[in-house]
Amino acid sequence: MRINFTKMHGAGNDFIVFDAPRDAPLPGPEQLRRLANRHTGIGFDQAMVIRPARKPGTAVHYQIFNADGHEVEQCGNGARCVASLLFRQGRVPAGDVLMDSLGGLVRARVERADWISVEMGVPDFEPAALPFDAPGRQETYALHADGDTVQIGAVSIGNPHAVLTVESVDTAPVSRLGPVIEAHPRFPRHVNVGFMQVVDRKDIRLRVYERGAGETLACGTGACAAVIVGRSQGLLEPQVRVHVPGGELRVDWAGPGEPVWLSGPAQVAFEGHVDL
Repeated sequence: MRINFTKMHGAGNDFIVFDAPRDAPLPGPEQLRRLANRHTGIGFDQAMVIRPARKPGTAVHYQIFNADGHEVEQCGNGARCVASLLFRQGRVPAGDVLMDSLGGLVRARVERADWISVEMGVPDFEPAALPFDAPGRQETYALHADGDTVQIGAVSIGNPHAVLTVESVDTAPVSRLGPVIEAHPRFPRHVNVGFMQVVDRKDIRLRVYERGAGETLACGTGACAAVIVGRSQGLLEPQVRVHVPGGELRVDWAGPGEPVWLSGPAQVAFEGHVDL
């Protein structure tokens, strides 16, 4: 089976994007893990699989598979890259594009091929939405991890996120605490872990240890989660620049009950094919 793919990235968060084979099954978890390997495969954080639309009014349905081969609910930068590729290929016009995913409907706004915004829905703070083992909703939760007790904010953006506020992302214990919190027993489906440094009310720095992928150069839903947690704690304005290792994203969130928007670059690295 031959798969034609486009390698893309949003601020360094990288993907292969391809249409689901018509007459063959999707690559299995082991095949995806081999393709994700950066030394012997293509290398990617997530694989974005485009399928025909399943719901009226939507352009496509897409699936997301992490580098570990497991399917996940949502990926903000991946959704932006899917919308960018559809526009580049002439499959959708500029303007608003409605797409469907395991995490729900996503509205993309195509301003130009290399700058895409996506509406990621209304954040859900209820522990059951992540899911997260907690007796009830709180602004912050104490979590015991690797001998430390850390304070986290927890929110679902169609996928689960835990956010820690740190003095500096340069010295944050991402490699030590990231995998411990990701697989913490209080998160039965694991969790994405953000380490947020508040620079000022309109700027944060962020590193994210992604569920099933490890630390990435950027994480779109992670950027949204960090801003939402920061806003909920009264630290940030409605529009925030999120400085990640791979570049800069922008998050807009008016407040509780309102949808969050993620904006940023979506770029093509190369096109290719692989025989499985």
